[in-house]
Amino acid sequence: MDTNTQIVLVTLIVYKVMLISVGVWASRRTKTESDFFLAGQGLGPWTAGLSYAASTSSAWVLLGFTGFVYSKGLSALWMIPGVWGGYVAVWLFFGRRLREETAEMNHLTLTDYLTAQVSGPMRTLIAMTASVFVVFCFIFYIAAQFGAAAVAFESQFGLATNESVLIGAAVVLTYALLGGFWAVSVTDMLQGLLMAVVAISLPIAALFAAGGPFQLFSTLAESAPEGYLDITGGLSGFLLVGFVLGVWGVGIGAMGQPHLLARLMAVKDEAARMRGFAIALSWGVVVFIGMATLALSGRALVGGDSNGESLFYQLADDLLPPVLAGIVIAAVLSAVMSTVDSILLSASAAVSHDMGMSRLFPDREVLVSRIVMFLIAAVAVWMTLTIESTIFARVLFAWSALGAAFGPIVVMRVLSFEPRGLSILIAMICGFGLTVFFNALGQIEPIGFNRLMTLLVNWAHLPGDPFERVVPWIAPLALLWIGSPPRVIQKA
Repeated sequence: MDTNTQIVLVTLIVYKVMLISVGVWASRRTKTESDFFLAGQGLGPWTAGLSYAASTSSAWVLLGFTGFVYSKGLSALWMIPGVWGGYVAVWLFFGRRLREETAEMNHLTLTDYLTAQVSGPMRTLIAMTASVFVVFCFIFYIAAQFGAAAVAFESQFGLATNESVLIGAAVVLTYALLGGFWAVSVTDMLQGLLMAVVAISLPIAALFAAGGPFQLFSTLAESAPEGYLDITGGLSGFLLVGFVLGVWGVGIGAMGQPHLLARLMAVKDEAARMRGFAIALSWGVVVFIGMATLALSGRALVGGDSNGESLFYQLADDLLPPVLAGIVIAAVLSAVMSTVDSILLSASAAVSHDMGMSRLFPDREVLVSRIVMFLIAAVAVWMTLTIESTIFARVLFAWSALGAAFGPIVVMRVLSFEPRGLSILIAMICGFGLTVFFNALGQIEPIGFNRLMTLLVNWAHLPGDPFERVVPWIAPLALLWIGSPPRVIQKA
């Protein structure tokens, strides 16, 4: 092991010890199920804002989004306003209702909020369905993040994939099992700060290496393929509209993510919510602009033959001294962990709380939740090692499916509509099912079908995947509106 690798390794060890120390500290504050899943609704603005931002913009930003811009060019930047719009919608549009109702009705999960006005067997059926969706999608999501951690370890230390995945999973599980939501939120806050530092320093280094902004665009104009520097990506008319709506759909998906909305449910008061919003949005502006700059600079520096999802590591190795390279790798792992810990917690809550498993063991709710979390992580590790897919594809599928399943219901409830239980159940299944349907169509070639099926397959192959990310919202919203009482229920 050379000196540079040793420096990177020491940096990572120190960083991981710090995270585990946070877990030990948080374990002393985690006594009840409410503490474990929602930090007793006591998050301050910095913890809530940065942990939200780090969780919503994880390894897929540092690796997946960077690779997307690297391969597509300026047209990929249409995704950024959609993501920022998701921040605004969640914090300003959803935030107050989520926080207040959580305090009033003692919600612990998003499913509690979705079923707040439903009772009896229908409430149980909705909760069970929602839990199945959460666990199914989040296992794919976790697998994508573990895959990102494996790439980091493989590129820096030459470790085998099995060892890389197991090391990353072990660190996350240690502090998440110990401290629950407190540990997850505080470590995510620290990891968000680290990601922001790297999202400023590495892109600046890459931009200078590329000769500055003017030289960068001059190089790309000469070497990049046609349309790379065109904000429309060479698309026009319906195709351009579909592409823009599709990439904006990434931001729309934030409105149905249990691990993100939990931050709004856990923030301690209105002042903290508003300050948390400013912190989260500022972080999002810095990180997304930084990663876009890194991607374009990287395209100018290394050409178009590299793996876009490995560009981050390649430029860190080439441009930074060993100590800073170690910090950069730690930032990638922090991006992984900031999402994995949150979604592990949400998946655990779906099984232990929403499915009622913890109620079978009175006074052992936290223990049951920890066991469930461990089992879910084990399944995700197995998937990481057996199913091949890009980080970007795995994350966006899970993100879109949950967004379409839960987002329309949250929208209607925040608007003070109270859909009937059956409408909620059908809308949830419809949103999820349509996302899966169009995702599956996007995996096959549009040949050998009848005219209608060929048309649907062609729609599923549109640039930006609008039929997977936006269309599944339309039918659920209509169903929920039809299935609401004739009168809009006004808030007291």
